[in-house]
Amino acid sequence: MKVTIYHNPRCSKSRQTLQILQQKDLPTQVVEYLKEPPDRHTLEQILRQLQMEPRELMRKNETIYKELNLDDPGLGRDDLINAMLEHPILIERPIVVIDDKKAALGRPPENVLRIIES
Repeated sequence: MKVTIYHNPRCSKSRQTLQILQQKDLPTQVVEYLKEPPDRHTLEQILRQLQMEPRELMRKNETIYKELNLDDPGLGRDDLINAMLEHPILIERPIVVIDDKKAALGRPPENVLRIIES
């Protein structure tokens, strides 16, 4: 099983999610996505796996979200993805991906159990 977590070590939910993966003794690739943001293909794949639209995966309370007026309903999918790629702080965290096939948002951290145990 290949497990990847898109992680921010400063985030308590992200740390708790990583702890769950470690307790399950799963070898996990930790990607600090603020330092190593996903590329467009990876972000699109994550969105498909999560069955989410870009705005659903955005941190709406971030200052940059407001500054860029990303709540504008006229913005399209590509506009939102471009903003996430340019400002990875906008990407909600943590995201766990299993075998590049299924993903879960670790909010709450226990959400990841459904993809680990399925």
